Amino acid sequence: MASASGSGAATGGGKVTLTTSDAENFVVERDVANRSVLIRNMLEDVGESDQPIPLPNVSANVLKKVLEWCEHHKKDPEPIAEDLDDNRRKTTEISDWDAKFIQVDQEMLFEIILAANYLDIKPLLDVGCKTVANMIKGKQPEEIRKL
Repeated sequence: MASASGSGAATGGGKVTLTTSDAENFVVERDVANRSVLIRNMLEDVGESDQPIPLPNVSANVLKKVLEWCEHHKKDPEPIAEDLDDNRRKTTEISDWDAKFIQVDQEMLFEIILAANYLDIKPLLDVGCKTVANMIKGKQPEEIRKL
């Protein structure tokens, strides 16, 4: 999956280097990194540069989780724009793998949601938001405040 290294952004074999807010480098396959619209756009802008892609809003421990999700979903088809709005809002169902993946403490859950939003990974953002929706479903306002 990802490994810490000091090589450039577009290294041989379709790999890219991502640098987190805490200055840790992750070398990942381009198709894994391309799950993020932000990273995909940055790679298009820099071309075959040796510079790492900076991710100042994402820490290493959060990026590690996000990359784990991206690795698992790297072969998933890109969602169609019309489908995004309607289908993803109509259900709070989460796949078994995603449900297990997102079983983290509440702080990490919110960090993953923030990272998915920043990195523009809509399907991961949906998983995080649906998890929060399932946490508060059927609860009274006072119970929700205690979360």
